[in-house]
Amino acid sequence: MDARSLSTNPRGAARAEKPHVKKVLVVDVGGTSVKILASGHKEHRAFPSGPKMTPKEMVAGVKRLAADWTYDAVSIGYPGPVLSGRPIAEPYNLGRGWVGFDFNAAFGCPVIVINDAAMQALGSYKGGKMLFLGLGTGLGSTMIVDGIVEPMELGHLPYKKGTYEDYVGNAGLDRRGKKKWRRDVADVVTRLIAAMEPADTVIGGGNVHKLKKLPLHTRAGENDNAFRGGFRLWQQTRESGTARFVPKGEPE
Repeated sequence: MDARSLSTNPRGAARAEKPHVKKVLVVDVGGTSVKILASGHKEHRAFPSGPKMTPKEMVAGVKRLAADWTYDAVSIGYPGPVLSGRPIAEPYNLGRGWVGFDFNAAFGCPVIVINDAAMQALGSYKGGKMLFLGLGTGLGSTMIVDGIVEPMELGHLPYKKGTYEDYVGNAGLDRRGKKKWRRDVADVVTRLIAAMEPADTVIGGGNVHKLKKLPLHTRAGENDNAFRGGFRLWQQTRESGTARFVPKGEPE
């Protein structure tokens, strides 16, 4: 990571001012599991999620699993669109009640909510103009340009007889088989690189390991980069009215 700062635009997850924190708990919410990691620890912990999990149940599960960890702030990677630090649509593979839920009150400390692909992208970022594409339930997507984080919904764009994520998400993998899925992934990634013209393209998400080889001009991201991104969310200062994330190395 170079010395340039990281920031979110108004569509991103962070608000303009955050208190200084020392210990952060990162929560990566997925359709099959919830993974957590706190500052000062090396191994993450996890518990099952599933299609009926509500935000209240998620918070309760996190608190139980992190009972012996100390933290004074929380980062949440949310599997859906986020506006001004709040979910604006219910998640596809979880229960209801996420929109409007008060995470700050539930955890009893400051909380930043960010799209899960954006959090993993932030942890993968090395500078310049980067496109992140997450292969999982759908197609997560984020651009980071000179430190400005822009969560996107590229997976909803039309492709063949459906959308990009209909072909490169889990539904496409199950419906068309691994061979055709890999071919579709290569085609979609090539199209998006041509359209977005990034200097760096990262392929992440839970299904990246199912590729025999990476598409041209890409590198693989690690799922643990989501935790790094969650820690980086709190490396924030206020500069000219804009929320900025200044890299300060990895958490102690």
